[in-house]
Amino acid sequence: MTIDLRVSGGTVVTPAGSVAADVLVEGGKIVGLVDRNLAIDAARTVDVTGRMVLPGMIDVHVHTREPGFEHKEDIETTTRQAAVGGVTTVFGMPNLKPPTTNVETLTDVFDRYSRKSIVDYNHNPAPTVDADIQPMADMGIQAYKIYMVVDTGRTYPHPAGTGMHDHGGLMKMMDQIAKTGKRFIIHPHDQALMDYIEGEFLARGENTPQAYASAYAARSGVIWDTAIDVVLRLSEASGCPIHIAHMQTKRSIDAVRRAKAAGIDVTCEVNHWAPFLSTWKDVERLGPYALSYWVPDEGRAAIWEGMADGTIDICSSDHAPHTREEKEIGWTEMWSCHTGTPGIQYYYPLLLDAVNQGQLTLDQVVSLVATRPAEAFNLTRTKGAIRVGADADLVVANMSSLWTITNDGVLSRCGWTPYDGRQISADIERTFVRGEEVFADGQVLGKPGFGKLATG
Repeated sequence: MTIDLRVSGGTVVTPAGSVAADVLVEGGKIVGLVDRNLAIDAARTVDVTGRMVLPGMIDVHVHTREPGFEHKEDIETTTRQAAVGGVTTVFGMPNLKPPTTNVETLTDVFDRYSRKSIVDYNHNPAPTVDADIQPMADMGIQAYKIYMVVDTGRTYPHPAGTGMHDHGGLMKMMDQIAKTGKRFIIHPHDQALMDYIEGEFLARGENTPQAYASAYAARSGVIWDTAIDVVLRLSEASGCPIHIAHMQTKRSIDAVRRAKAAGIDVTCEVNHWAPFLSTWKDVERLGPYALSYWVPDEGRAAIWEGMADGTIDICSSDHAPHTREEKEIGWTEMWSCHTGTPGIQYYYPLLLDAVNQGQLTLDQVVSLVATRPAEAFNLTRTKGAIRVGADADLVVANMSSLWTITNDGVLSRCGWTPYDGRQISADIERTFVRGEEVFADGQVLGKPGFGKLATG
């Protein structure tokens, strides 16, 4: 017997711990973890001696910008970055044009992925059309997504059709989603409080990045905390599994910790900008290019603690590219600027660097990027771990590689990264999706259309 692929010589991070073993792959599946000296014929052997072999990242929060905003990004450019960044499965977001809210728009998005995605994929539509909630579940989605926000001074990145901040409307959505068995991803936001807080800043003529950052973190993050308290209670009342995006305050992390202890089915995530790009120094130096949001020191400390103790389940990128022109206006009119930052290409390497810095363990990172996303979004049959029977979604990482992130290396259509000039100590050298090498030796090898729908 000859198997398709043998990944040889590495240290493999498995659910049972790290082992010195070779990974055997046949038909896109892992068929064995064997001693390096065991004689088995392989059509191809890849020598990864001295490297870590990790499960591919499942990134459940990715803005591909297609359809409608392809000048920022598209599915092919997003998944090229995913391949380089060790991301083997992406979940797209519904804030598109038209927004993904029904069977028709979801069918179109799935068709685009099937033709263009280099890695495996799914999509999180907005559950704003009652009659289409169950039919979209039947199409193979693993989650829905809603924004508890209405943009001030702009119509993007939270377009009409993707938002709901009325509590009754949210409860109705949760009741319907609970029947599907899917998880409900929520961007938390207290719109009434934000209207008041933003109004104070704008009335004073404060429209700078510093003002915007201060407004969204005002009064110890009250707009996040009150919204998260509400959705936790509604989840408990409805029995709907929820997933909270953008965790960034100590109080909110404590609230989720208590909710988990009380048996509420809640998971939550931290995006790349929270641990790595959220200091006041970042805001002052990079202005609109750092925003997303500012996280005060207390919140950042709570984030690292939550990632380490398991309260924060998932690291997902919130990859959100915008052009330089769309960012530049933010220096003087931040409320008219498109917020968000590209992140899918560098999040896994930044987390591996955090392992080298002693901020997390390798097992914790694997849990955050692979194990827990697969568990939370019902993908454990095929994704999230290096084990016999799972898809051969593998990442080969060099944990002793000093290199510098630069704009020259950015594959995003936007052409920039907020991490330009940052030196890190770990690098991803190879990425396999279902046993197919989609990135190696600095080159994207995967072809558009290789990706498949990832379902439970």
